[in-house]
Amino acid sequence: MIEVKNLTKTFKKPIRGKGLKGMFATLFSRKFETKVAVDDVNFTINDGEIVGYIGANGAGKSTTIKMMTGILTPTSGQVLINGLEPYNAKIRNKVLKNIGVIFGQRTQLWWDLPLIETFSLLKEIYEIDTDKFNERFAYLKEVLGLNDFISSPVRTLSLGQRMRADMAAALIHNPAILFLDEPTIGLDVLVKQKLISAIKEIQAQYHTTIILTTHDMNDIEDLCDRVIILDNGKVLYDDTLTNIKHKFGDVRTISVDLKDDCEIEEFKAKYPDLNIEKNEKHIDISFDAEKMPIGKVMNFVFTHFMVADVKIAESSIEHVVTKIYAGRAE
Repeated sequence: MIEVKNLTKTFKKPIRGKGLKGMFATLFSRKFETKVAVDDVNFTINDGEIVGYIGANGAGKSTTIKMMTGILTPTSGQVLINGLEPYNAKIRNKVLKNIGVIFGQRTQLWWDLPLIETFSLLKEIYEIDTDKFNERFAYLKEVLGLNDFISSPVRTLSLGQRMRADMAAALIHNPAILFLDEPTIGLDVLVKQKLISAIKEIQAQYHTTIILTTHDMNDIEDLCDRVIILDNGKVLYDDTLTNIKHKFGDVRTISVDLKDDCEIEEFKAKYPDLNIEKNEKHIDISFDAEKMPIGKVMNFVFTHFMVADVKIAESSIEHVVTKIYAGRAE
């Protein structure tokens, strides 16, 4: 279990004067401005949960993760990983044995060594029993598809191969908690899909608690049941993905391919609750499913248009997050 209690982190930044003279004066100045990166954050993550921790750049996501993994010490408040503070130097190694971390494109692999040697070293670092290591390593090689390049030097791996190898390295000691900070950044669609599928399978197999920070809302929808949204260091919302979508409008989009072209201006005026957009023989109709039943909209579609094909899509978390931030800016 992860418990975050009244967590706050501030940084002091020297106040810089103007020009070259001001820059040199800053070196000897005792004047600082205080930047609040994380501001009285509270939440609890239970064992086995997959939680998306999201927000705009500078919202405080990475700072929170660094405190949760023991890289930074809070200014005030507390983080407990299974009852232990990860930034406490006396017990930090004990905490680290229970967590795995992936920070975007920062690798934990040994650059000039064959990949397999990294895992041999990690076995000794984490003091993993040989039988357990062999079982775990065989499973990760299979799920993450490492066999084709397991003997290659790390420096020769593609980004997609290295990210899969980093995932295996973060999981080789069977941590109870896995922190993923932008794990799919820079990956092509096919490789990203494989990595997401592997994360799902590993989580289902070992009931791993996962905290995911990302700007890719597709990753959030693919993996997470719960989302914590951060803004200016404060928690805006903490709820299930489903509840957040409903709170900010359960927007559905019906995409219609037409057999024949037609005009839609009269329908826009007649049905103000429908957002109707047309491009040649294709129409997108967006609406709030809580205000207008989907059956009524489908009836409208088949009554007024010659339909060749139709698809229905639910609102995306990206749409919801955009709506939340737009509301905050007003």
